[in-house]
Amino acid sequence: MKKIIIAIDGHSATGKSSTAKVVASRLGYLYLDSGAMYRATTLYFLKHGVSLAHKADVLRALEEIHISFEPTAQGNTATFLNGKNVEEEIRSMEVSNYVSAVSALKEVRQAMVAQQRALGKQKGIVMDGRDIGSVVFPHAELKIFMTASARVRALRRQKELQEKGQSVSFEEILANVQERDHQDSTRSESPLLKVEDAIEIDNSELSFNKQVEKILQLALAKING
Repeated sequence: MKKIIIAIDGHSATGKSSTAKVVASRLGYLYLDSGAMYRATTLYFLKHGVSLAHKADVLRALEEIHISFEPTAQGNTATFLNGKNVEEEIRSMEVSNYVSAVSALKEVRQAMVAQQRALGKQKGIVMDGRDIGSVVFPHAELKIFMTASARVRALRRQKELQEKGQSVSFEEILANVQERDHQDSTRSESPLLKVEDAIEIDNSELSFNKQVEKILQLALAKING
């Protein structure tokens, strides 16, 4: 059976990562979380006081960053930054509030794209992010663009944070979602956009399972076609 690359792009808090993980598992593919890569880079910058205004500091830091993914005992995929599991740390609001500014830097995107392409050379992967179908893998056999209303996405993010013991107001989360939408869509370097050959899925009122099944059907049609 031939292997393909599945690129899932879309707005924040649309469940891209959760969906991509299940799709990859069901197909026996490798899941690559590009958003986690930018979050891990952001975490490194925050911990080491890297100034985004100083290009030399950014480039020096990027040389020290190595990101990898490993399966967990629970069947999920954990993000490792220089050999340390940072899956929980990169989901904090501090990282969420800073990640768009970090990922907007040309130098950061070039470094992450290079790592992503190296990981995807053998195909048989599912990757989600903002520019996977447009920049990282423009020749991916299947491209999905996921979206949902800002209020629905903010409610999902609030529930996710509450389950992790973090109490953040809905208004703050909604503002963060809207600000990230604006930054992601208007940045000069690899802005969020829906490419012509991407299939759009609005999951504002679509259950997670139905979303997964829809993408699996599209993937199998490409694999078997």
